[in-house]
Amino acid sequence: MTTANTADIVIAGAGIGGLTTALALHAQGIDAIVLEAAGEIHPIGVGINIQPAAIAELIGLGLGDELAATGIPTREHRYLDHAGTTLWAEPRGVAAGHRFPQYSIHRGELQMMLLAAVRDRLGPGAVRIGTRLHTFEHTRDGIRAHTHDRATGGTTAFEGAALIGADGLHSAVRSRLHPDQSPLSPGGVHMWRGLTELDDFLDGRTMIVAGDEQATRLVAYPISARHRERGKALVNWVCLVTAPGADASGDADWDRPGRLEDVLPHYLHWDFDWLDVPDMLARSGQILHYPMVDRDPLADWGNGRVTLLGDAAHLMYPIGANGASQAILDAACLAGELAQHGEAVTALRRYETARRPATTAIIHANRDMDRTERAMAPRPDQDKSTALAALTSTYRSTVERRYSADGDVNSLLESGN
Repeated sequence: MTTANTADIVIAGAGIGGLTTALALHAQGIDAIVLEAAGEIHPIGVGINIQPAAIAELIGLGLGDELAATGIPTREHRYLDHAGTTLWAEPRGVAAGHRFPQYSIHRGELQMMLLAAVRDRLGPGAVRIGTRLHTFEHTRDGIRAHTHDRATGGTTAFEGAALIGADGLHSAVRSRLHPDQSPLSPGGVHMWRGLTELDDFLDGRTMIVAGDEQATRLVAYPISARHRERGKALVNWVCLVTAPGADASGDADWDRPGRLEDVLPHYLHWDFDWLDVPDMLARSGQILHYPMVDRDPLADWGNGRVTLLGDAAHLMYPIGANGASQAILDAACLAGELAQHGEAVTALRRYETARRPATTAIIHANRDMDRTERAMAPRPDQDKSTALAALTSTYRSTVERRYSADGDVNSLLESGN
């Protein structure tokens, strides 16, 4: 039962993982309070992809119509060279035989969609903004989270049966559970991200991954159903530039501003007959810069009545479009275990047993995929086509096998919640 500062479950972090967890718990009859350090929640960020298994869970939570009105159901994934020649292509989502689509969507719009649903279903006080968790403790029969209020400077304690650390890359919950945690692991790649409105982009439902002989890559795809209705394409683009020796000692926040003059020179020689790549980069209203980083998998996530979820638990390279999807699957699994077993410590351990091997495998698969894509750069196109077919097949097999290992990912949908 939720009171002013007490709920069944306390969640740190109002990102995609934390908000989905609150909705999934509510669907199982479990109340939650979500603590968010930011003073306001705005629809910031750029595009992301949500895989079919995770979309099944969001549709099960009643968000199907909103997703369809906002995102693009991706139909094809196409590998190109820097001249725009297709090297390999494969279907995605429903076109690949899945029951549910793969959606390309604006990260901020998805977060705001989830936030509105949490406030509507759990109440306007379910998300406490400007509330930064700084420590926690186990009590006789629960958990007490101590927070700092940004507006007043005061401290507040929140109590529940369990605490879920869904507070992202710089997780306060993780740092207290694992004070000797491994540092960010650098991938030796700088990434720049942006959004550009174009008149068209292929068929409007295709994602491209292009590369040149220097292992410089470009990922681009449309993300907005509303733009498509106006005959336009809002294209999310990611530039990946290899930088040997690059580390993660600086600011690794995903919303750090970037500069066009740092990224554009790497793409001036790129020439597609259907897309002016340098122009697309130059016309973005905002550019974000982020080093490719992940963390080595943990041997365990939580302790007692505390556990981790999403990036706080398993930060992974943004290769393969799985970060947000895995957080959503974490949320569904956690809610199911708490509903089925009741006792928090047992439920949290069962959740970790189900999800930790799956996400560990994807962390390693993403690293392998990044290394392989870069190693292909000097190969002739014919060799690349064969290697790309093998690469995508191996990666897809690894991820889909792990989805299956998580159990019934459509549980919320099929239970009618």
